[in-house]
Amino acid sequence: MKTTSPAIPNDLSTLRSLLLAAQEENRTLAEENKKLRSDVSLLQEEVQFLKHRMFGRKTERLSEAEKKQLLLFNEAEDTVTAQGEGEGEEEEVEVSSHTRRRKRGRKALPANLPRVEVVNDVPEEEKRCGCGAQKVRIGEETSERLDIVPARIQVIREIRPKYACRACEGVEDEGPTVVIAPARPHLIPKGIASEGLLAYVMTAKYADAIPFYRQSKQFERIGVDLSRTTLCHWALQAAEGCRPVIELLSQEVRAGPVVRCDETTVQVLQEPGRTAQTKSYMWVFLGGPLGRPAVEYQYHRTREGRVAREYLRGYEGCVQTDGYTGYDFLDHQPGVTHAGCWAHVRRKFVEAAKVASAPKGKTPTTAAHWAVARIRKLYAIERRAQAQGLTGSALVRERQEHARPVLEEFKAWLDKKATQVTPKSLLGKAVHYARAQWSRLVVYVDHGFLTPDNNLAENAIRPFVVGGKNWLFSATPAGAWASAALYSLIETAKANGLEPYRYLKHLFERVPYARTTEDYRALLPQHLPEDLQAQLVPGGGL
Repeated sequence: MKTTSPAIPNDLSTLRSLLLAAQEENRTLAEENKKLRSDVSLLQEEVQFLKHRMFGRKTERLSEAEKKQLLLFNEAEDTVTAQGEGEGEEEEVEVSSHTRRRKRGRKALPANLPRVEVVNDVPEEEKRCGCGAQKVRIGEETSERLDIVPARIQVIREIRPKYACRACEGVEDEGPTVVIAPARPHLIPKGIASEGLLAYVMTAKYADAIPFYRQSKQFERIGVDLSRTTLCHWALQAAEGCRPVIELLSQEVRAGPVVRCDETTVQVLQEPGRTAQTKSYMWVFLGGPLGRPAVEYQYHRTREGRVAREYLRGYEGCVQTDGYTGYDFLDHQPGVTHAGCWAHVRRKFVEAAKVASAPKGKTPTTAAHWAVARIRKLYAIERRAQAQGLTGSALVRERQEHARPVLEEFKAWLDKKATQVTPKSLLGKAVHYARAQWSRLVVYVDHGFLTPDNNLAENAIRPFVVGGKNWLFSATPAGAWASAALYSLIETAKANGLEPYRYLKHLFERVPYARTTEDYRALLPQHLPEDLQAQLVPGGGL
């Protein structure tokens, strides 16, 4: 079928109008096409990011190829490898003509462990020489193997003898004729659990992430019937008995120059007015005087900033957090200096760098790699200062001399890049996040007791996250509170170099005897006498 083209008008003004309309339509289509290409690019980036999250490496460490990409932006002194990244430590050994590196051998077994000697001797007939003479012992060869004796459970019988006067039997007398020693106070009165058993059970769950139902099965294998319900009740009673110590721990956290905050989700099944699927939160506050760290967990139904606001009411000092908006009030709270977290900034640029370098056959986007290289330089400065043992004002001078120029360069780059990147792209989000947090990110330079990031708080809350993967949820708000209290005691003990079981056993045995505030304060890990702390460290003796 033959088609006919539309008639072209002969009128000049009409032709001009049609031409202008066609140009406007083309311009509109071009803009729509440009926006469509941008949306497609963002979707492709999002798909690549999700694929990386699901199937890629979880670590924030870059691959070897990505590290080579960073070398394009690094000076020679910035290419040092972070301590601990290798598979094993190396030591330098001086040889006559050169220096050689060798792997260290197996570590010696701890000298404080008891030794059981097993002698593997030769038969008596082999101790006589072929010439008829008796062979003499000229030495020995020894080797050591680590052994373990499985947990041995026992029953402690507390015996209180009674004494009576035979001469006063049947005689009226105002004084007692029978005497008996008072019963020893226990953390759980009239319970069957000793303080040692309580410490063992709580350490297994809150330090080693072994849920109560698994512990119940372990006890069953050695012939003791302890149900999960019983162990749960013990946790509630142990935490309640230590409540005065926990309350003093809150004061300790706020007694130092900096408080670090973080939070994570927790599921509580039987919470009034809420479904079992509703998210609750476990908050962590890390602080305390320098050299005497204190860690407190708190369970709350919400993630709202009022939780941190209430906890930090009246506090004066530095508060270090991530970029969660619930902490924004700290920017305006009198007496508080709000510090940010470079780890979160780095994480966003690392994500952008990984996605940028993923497509095959394409050159990686170098902007994200440049930002990661600058952040690595900041951490290289910190590692160098730590190796030199710099603290306080000396550390501040080091940062001001070396870190501040890097920060100024980085800020200028961020301001320029903000006008060039797509806000919704991973790189755009990283750039805008860093700019929004900038006033907090530079705070650490002027305070020697601060670190560039909030990793100490994240590390403090990690044991709860790891434990939650094993026991999944708390049954009741009371159980969540008890978990928070026991985590607080254990993590504070660990932060002060104490072995959790030894410390809990000491605490549980002495709490029943405490009467005054000072009695309870003396039970905090950071206030124990030095000689007692030496007994409660890993490998110490009681």
